[in-house]
Amino acid sequence: MLGYGYGTLCDELNRLSRIYPFLHVEVIGESVMGKGIPALRIGQGARELHVNAAFHANEWITTPLIMQFVEDLACSYARGTAWQGKNTRRLLSEYSLWVVPMVNPDGVELVLNGVSPEHPYQAKLLEWNEGEPDFSNWKANIRGVDLNDQFPAHWEEEAERRGQLGPGPRDYGGEKPLSEPEAVAVARFTECHPFEFVVALHTQGREIYWNYRGYEPQESEVLAEQLAIVSGYKSVKLTDSDAGYKDWFIQQFRRPGFTVELGEGVNPLPAESFAELYAEIVPILLTALDLQMVNR
Repeated sequence: MLGYGYGTLCDELNRLSRIYPFLHVEVIGESVMGKGIPALRIGQGARELHVNAAFHANEWITTPLIMQFVEDLACSYARGTAWQGKNTRRLLSEYSLWVVPMVNPDGVELVLNGVSPEHPYQAKLLEWNEGEPDFSNWKANIRGVDLNDQFPAHWEEEAERRGQLGPGPRDYGGEKPLSEPEAVAVARFTECHPFEFVVALHTQGREIYWNYRGYEPQESEVLAEQLAIVSGYKSVKLTDSDAGYKDWFIQQFRRPGFTVELGEGVNPLPAESFAELYAEIVPILLTALDLQMVNR
């Protein structure tokens, strides 16, 4: 797996939909470049959960990780077999898991393929990247806005702390909250569903962030500790961080929200780390599903 871009994602969604007709796929919005942002649902339950990936372009490996999880979960469900001791048919009869596997498709394509002379943003992208044609460290969307600094949760304070005054590879939160269509799509999607909890997948650090300015419900810390136990990750109470998706979700809905920083190293994590990362993410997500049944 040299890189998992938007075309691969669309092919995989089509393939899985053919194999598992109980999967539901819909488009929740478009990127700056007009790419549809897909969401996938597995499960028939009335209680809804949400996981998203690839908010940051150079963290693209989170997309194939969550897609592999969905495929293995669907296989277990279809066969009626347990997965790592979990009864997936029981879980998915009560829950619907909604996955947005690639929030930032334009940025992912830029990281993986660079920019061609025909690209409408070529000149600006090269300027924002200080003339460097290598975009492998790019986190932002195609307009140089960090999508995980885009949410109306003390956005002004985060913008001041970042000190990034214009578009670039990272840390620029835009001219205002929700100025970018990708962030708007995820926010509107979240507002349309009564998600009991959300997980945002990022890399790297092997840490789980669970709090936001005291807005989080009482059970969030306990849930994070249990996720940390099964993964070997560290549960971290984060300070001096605002305007992220998890932050906004906790502030807006007062429900558990988690940012999971997968793996260790320097972004983008190498494709060769996929198997190790997958072994870590599976118990986190399976346990998260089961935890909600225990702690409701």
